[in-house]
Amino acid sequence: MVAEKEDIEGESLRIECPVLVTERLVLRPPHPEDIPDIARLAHNRRIAGMLARMPHPYGEAEARAFVDMTAKGQFGGCSYALTIAETGTFVGCAGLHPKELGLELGYWVGEPYWGKGYATEAAHALVDVAFRATEIDVLHVACRVINAASRRVIHKCGFQYAGQGMMDSLAAGRVPTERYTLDRKTWVGLRQWPGN
Repeated sequence: MVAEKEDIEGESLRIECPVLVTERLVLRPPHPEDIPDIARLAHNRRIAGMLARMPHPYGEAEARAFVDMTAKGQFGGCSYALTIAETGTFVGCAGLHPKELGLELGYWVGEPYWGKGYATEAAHALVDVAFRATEIDVLHVACRVINAASRRVIHKCGFQYAGQGMMDSLAAGRVPTERYTLDRKTWVGLRQWPGN
């Protein structure tokens, strides 16, 4: 994995995005075969309202556009389909993307798969990639203030509260968020995630 630093109106990161295998998941690029599952799971206001870029309603046209844009690298960073290792079942998406403050972690899991620890497992893998594949000193993440489940994932990954902000959500409008950071020194101390 190689990270390159480029100056394009500030510093941005481009990461080579390897396929990641965790205890129960495979994180890989989204494929055209995922389009029906992405559309089915993402067409959920409870998910879209927690994210900035996910519209609602969400259908196969939006899923196809997402897969195409990801394949062309138009989001920057890494975008992953989360799939169950044993069955290949698509359960959600996650990624690392350059934002104004630096590299940011993001994720969503389809409602039928909530409460199974998939978001935490994927987030741990992506935090490790962020610090191993780049020279960043700080990784960022944010969640809506009403998203207790996402906040639990963030805390399990060792992120620390960094303040509040606002997010423009395609599905929910302008909404308040909590921002969190994880620095490299803390990550080094946490490298052995619980359960590994």
